[in-house]
Amino acid sequence: MSLPSSELLAEQLAQLGINYISYQHAPLINCTIAKEIGLEREGVGLKNLFLRDNYGKRHFLVITLSDKQLDLKALSKQQAVSRLGFCSSERLEKYLKVKPGCVSALATLNDEHKQVELWLDRELIQAEQWQCHPFENDKTWVLRLEDLKIFWQNSGHEPSWVTLPER
Repeated sequence: MSLPSSELLAEQLAQLGINYISYQHAPLINCTIAKEIGLEREGVGLKNLFLRDNYGKRHFLVITLSDKQLDLKALSKQQAVSRLGFCSSERLEKYLKVKPGCVSALATLNDEHKQVELWLDRELIQAEQWQCHPFENDKTWVLRLEDLKIFWQNSGHEPSWVTLPER
């Protein structure tokens, strides 16, 4: 299966009248690497977790601050979802059509069947600019939250603002 490209995403954003700041950099597998190499970018650094319930029936894209350590057990209990766990790379490709390390708020575009629920950390509600990988982890695009809301509405994903418990 060929994965969607950042060019396709750029076209989609242009159609919606959404602008972004673009950065090219070494591939970032996770948030820690960006810090280690001293990468400076506008906007807030984010951690994007692709989770599933215990039965593999519900899927969640959870977005939080890059340095926050989530308590998945407490989050499961809080949201009344059977034990949350990380999805396999196969599930990630199936539902969001990206590879590990490339997940971001923009990947909801690839969830045509609306099978992924979008949970956003309530602490991010004041963050005006968000760092997002455009399906590839050697680029970061910084988008305004107001534009992301338009993007999510267009992709059919209504975000839930959640107070995420920490470990």
